[in-house]
Formats: sequence, C-alpha cells, structure tokens
Amino acid sequence: MAAVYKLLTGSSTKSVTTNGAPVKKNKQRVLILSSRGVTFRQRHLLNDLYALLPHSRKDAKLDTKTKLYQLNELADLYNCNNILFFEARKGKDLYIWMSKAPNGPTVKCHMQNLHTTSELHFPGNCLRGSRPILSFDATFNTSPHLILIKELLTHIFGVPKGARKTKPFVDHVMGFTLADGKIWIRCFEIRETAVSKSDARTHPAEDMEKQMVAVGEKGETKINLVEIGPRFLLTPIVILESSFGGPVIYENKEFVSPNQIRSELRLSKAGRYNQRAEQQIERKAKKGDLGLRTGTERPNGELEDRVLFA
Repeated sequence: MAAVYKLLTGSSTKSVTTNGAPVKKNKQRVLILSSRGVTFRQRHLLNDLYALLPHSRKDAKLDTKTKLYQLNELADLYNCNNILFFEARKGKDLYIWMSKAPNGPTVKCHMQNLHTTSELHFPGNCLRGSRPILSFDATFNTSPHLILIKELLTHIFGVPKGARKTKPFVDHVMGFTLADGKIWIRCFEIRETAVSKSDARTHPAEDMEKQMVAVGEKGETKINLVEIGPRFLLTPIVILESSFGGPVIYENKEFVSPNQIRSELRLSKAGRYNQRAEQQIERKAKKGDLGLRTGTERPNGELEDRVLFA
C-alpha cells in the first residue's frame, strides 16, 4: 500500500544534498552462518548477534571447511555484501571470518572468552531492531591493518539507516577496544533516568554535569551505560586480499595456535611423568643393591657376624 500511495501522490524518497547531488545510501547486508561442530554456547552467540543486527540474514550450517569460496555464491544469492562465518574446530576452538563479498578483503580472527546474553544475566536491555552507536578505540587509527579491520567492523556491525527490520531508535552502544593485541567487544544500553532532587543534593554539581543532558521542559536526565551482552574478544590472525582467498597482506606473528598450546601442555605433563618413572626405577635399583627389597638376599659384608666369627 505504501508503494501505491507513493506512486499516486508522485512523492519521491530520493534525498538531495545542498549541492543538488543525490545522497548515497549505505546499503549493507550481512550473511551470518556457521560450520558443522559448533557447541551450544557458540550457537547462542550467533543467535545473539543475529538479534543485534537487523540487517543480517542467517543461513544454515555450511558443510565444508575447505571450500570457503562457496560463501561468496551464498552471499550473492541472498543479496548480501558482508559475510560473518563461524568456523568451529575440535569442538573447542572458534574462528570467525569477516569478509567483504565478493572482492574482499577477508579477516580471520580467533574468538575467545565468549559469553552469551542469557548466561551473563545483565540488567541492560535494548529495543529489537534499533541501531547502535559504534565506539572505537583511538588505537585503531595507528596502523594500516587496524584501519582496515575498523572499516570492516563498521560495515558489519553498523546498521544502515532505513534498513530492513530496523526501527528509528538509537538506544545501545557497541564498544571495540584494542588491548594486548586483542579486540574486546562489549554492548551497552543507553539508559536515561530522571534526576531527582535527592541526587542533586547529595552529589556535587560538577559530578552531575558529567552524567546529565538537557531535555527541554522535562528537566534533565542522567545517562548511564548498562551492559547487555554478549561479550567476547577477537585475536586477528591473517588478512587476505580477496574474499576467502588471495595473497596474504597481513599476518600476526605473535599469534600462537591453541593446538600448539595444548601440545606443549601435554609435553610438560609427559616430562613430569617420565621424571617420576626414572626416579622410581632408581629407587628400586638402590633398594636391590642394599638388599632391602622383598625376595632378594642381603649380600654378606665384612662386618657380618657369620664372617667375623666363622
């Protein structure tokens, strides 16, 4: 009915800038899917991200882990230009691929410390379909690969205005912080509460000014950030030039594979076991030389009674 009304009234939805040129619309759609072998927590995290991104499209699990270039065909089929792919390995490790289809680039990250919204039990909440404010750390502007990652995160998590299933409200913030070579991602609700007279009396005016904003005739409100969830951190591993392929344009030399960490732990445990086994063998040999082991005869020494009084 809206299309028929616009056609009859002759109204146009094209916006024009001050120079007379049409405004370029931000058309972003994200395809979210996972591989086989994800755990229930990883599946719940995928559902939480799908609920936070109204411009996303969720698809069934991908059967292959080697032919990832097939994701470009799926993105073209669903009219998506961003891909968020969760790759599970050994039921323990989770890798996330962020790609700009169909020409790239692609960023592969290792996801750790993931916590879903349901298990955190935070008091925060936001409207389903609302648009977030993306807050990036100033460190993202220091190196070229961080600038590229920031731009890719903006395209994926930034909900465009007027997208499908979106509501014209901005009531939560997504924070991206870089620390220890990892990207920490948090989601907060923007909560506004009216300032009571008791708060104005107990708190100094300077402290209240940091948390207050004028709302016209209704007075002033205090703005707080309440965490919603989910929370997780990403470790960048490699950046590819094209979508799920092409030459490597960045590689994190400090990244250590979780398989290598588990292998070193097993080797350390095996070394401790071998040391205990060698000590046990030496103890048995020493007892055998002294004749202290059961079933063995003690050798006759020079000071034995049978030798002295023979």
